[in-house]
Amino acid sequence: MGKFGFQVNRMGSTSFKTFEELQCWQACREVRIFIINIVKSYPKEEKYSIVDNMKRAARSTTQNIAEGFGRFHYRENIQFCRISRGSLFEVIDDLITSLDEGFISQKDYQLGRDKISKAMALLNGYISYLNGRLTENK
Repeated sequence: MGKFGFQVNRMGSTSFKTFEELQCWQACREVRIFIINIVKSYPKEEKYSIVDNMKRAARSTTQNIAEGFGRFHYRENIQFCRISRGSLFEVIDDLITSLDEGFISQKDYQLGRDKISKAMALLNGYISYLNGRLTENK
């Protein structure tokens, strides 16, 4: 594994065929799945409120990584990854709100925060990698 959490080939560069190979996308997928499962127990009256917002933000984390990957330009890819990172912060705020309003336990809150922290670290590493590639290609 490379220092940013993804495969580096013998030539010292990465070669991803699909966004699904990115560890940051995989970690964001874990966050999305966690959120989709946890909101199933929320009160029905929250369906069009916090539940809808949490689902959208969690889905945005993986969707923006995928869209940025498909742009084939480092600068655009970085921007989409930054949007994904913003969505992770949005999910954190929703988890805090969920804890404050009694929709989730402290244990589930911490599990969600741990998954988000992992995803954030991997995403920040990928952004650093992309910034390095952008600098190299100037």
